[in-house]
Amino acid sequence: MKSIYFRNFLATAFLVLSCFIVIGTAFFFLGRSYLINNTRDSMRASADEVVRAASALSREQSLASWSLRMTISPIANSSSCHIFICDQDGLVLSCSDLVPYCEEHLGKQLDQTVVNTLHVEKGLDRMTTLAGFYHEQRLVVAKPIESDGSVIGYVFVSSDNAAILGVWKTFIGVVLTLAIAVMLVAMLMSLLFSKKMAEPLDQLTVASRKFALGDFSVRVENTDHRDDEIGTLLDSFNNMADSLEKSDRKRQELIANISHELRTPMTTIAGFADGIIDGTIPRDQEDKYLHKIADETRRLARLVRNMLDLSQAETKAVDKTKRKKFDLSELLLQTLLSFESRVKAKNLDVDPQLPEDPIIVFAERDSITQVLYNLTDNAVKFAAVGGTIKIRLYKRDGKAYVSIKDRGETIPQDDLPFIFDRFHKSDRSRSLDKDGVGLGLYLVKRIINSHDEDIAVTSRDGVTEFVFTLPLA
Repeated sequence: MKSIYFRNFLATAFLVLSCFIVIGTAFFFLGRSYLINNTRDSMRASADEVVRAASALSREQSLASWSLRMTISPIANSSSCHIFICDQDGLVLSCSDLVPYCEEHLGKQLDQTVVNTLHVEKGLDRMTTLAGFYHEQRLVVAKPIESDGSVIGYVFVSSDNAAILGVWKTFIGVVLTLAIAVMLVAMLMSLLFSKKMAEPLDQLTVASRKFALGDFSVRVENTDHRDDEIGTLLDSFNNMADSLEKSDRKRQELIANISHELRTPMTTIAGFADGIIDGTIPRDQEDKYLHKIADETRRLARLVRNMLDLSQAETKAVDKTKRKKFDLSELLLQTLLSFESRVKAKNLDVDPQLPEDPIIVFAERDSITQVLYNLTDNAVKFAAVGGTIKIRLYKRDGKAYVSIKDRGETIPQDDLPFIFDRFHKSDRSRSLDKDGVGLGLYLVKRIINSHDEDIAVTSRDGVTEFVFTLPLA
């Protein structure tokens, strides 16, 4: 499970880091562009303000006046920009520099290419050194100063890239610190969450190992009452554990029942055979006991055959591809004909109450034949001599109903809930059915249930009735 934690941690870290890289890259370029555009707008506003002041003062004073310098200096300081004014020929007449830096730019001549650009474009707005006027690239905005409709000079407002990006770098540093903190918190939460998510998987691993050792009693508790995929997995695992436990219990019961059923005839056979061999049984009675040995051997053969039939019938019934449409009335009549000799031997009156119209069902024909045969055989076997067997077929609520009723001994109420259990034999079957092995009704129940239908039994006042349903086609 530690590998799961580590993989989830790495996956989350990679995902968070990737998101931060993508968002950070976009934020870097978009933010930088936004900051430069915002600075450019501020510089334009400052240039407009200086143009207005210079235009107003030019009527009374020159562009090189001290008053104009004192006007533009506060504007430059507030906007963190450098401002200077030149005449039409590019000679710097005034700037925002104060003593002792006033001689740095005053009196300088702009390169003629810059002057020509000013005349052609009526201004300037770009990253430039002004053809060597500045030592480094600066963002420069230039606008003309007009008086009486003519251009008398130009205002230059410039900002150092370092100043612009310095603010940006400071902001980026704060954002980067916060991003790292958020990423660490996210990865820590992912690690804790992954561990919490994997706890049920740890329990499932432990439970699976116990299953491998044959302990099917262990369960994984959904302590957090989760209703997500993990909760569904836990519920499915517990349902599987219930099924495995039931199957294991049935397997143990089957082994015990088979052992019990085999023990009696085998003990009988061995006892009689030993008696004949050692002379305990007189020679004049050997034939009698040999017949009993033969009977017990045939009983063992029937048990094995019934077990094989049970396995094959269950497999057929579950295979839905073998289900077809057929007439249940016709199948009932064919089944009754196979019991004709036994019915006559017990002088039974068979009353088939079948509809005139065919009743078509959708089922596995051979399996349903086995059901009808077992139930009819049961009715013939336990019906009182000279009694009546009623077989009724009818439709109701979209299903076909089959009822097989006989009159004989009443099945004890305590036995009814177990009548369909494997190897179960009620008191009346013990007294009347010495050759049975207790698999017939169990097989009937399995076949009917495999068709998603049900079978019920009632027994009172000597009348026993089995009723089962089948889907109509």
